[in-house]
Amino acid sequence: MPFETLLTLFAIFTLWNVVVFCVYAYDKLAAREGAWRVREDTLILLAVAGGGMGAFACQRWMRHKTRKAPFPFLLPAMAVLQLVAAGGFCAFQILRML
Repeated sequence: MPFETLLTLFAIFTLWNVVVFCVYAYDKLAAREGAWRVREDTLILLAVAGGGMGAFACQRWMRHKTRKAPFPFLLPAMAVLQLVAAGGFCAFQILRML
């Protein structure tokens, strides 16, 4: 796999996590204002589908979903799991190029 492809995948992964961060931030702001909220199963799906780091970052930064199960366990676990998987994939691809 060419290095440019790895950079493209990294950019897509980063963009997805920014989108997930924004969805979690929107839900926090909606909670404060009493507006329409994002369903919890949708928030979980976004985190599990590759947005764990964005969800976890928003949880820490905005103190959102810090007490309601399963978020206190799920978001850090997804962030770590996805970070390890992405790092392992990149390392494997770089080693194959050598």
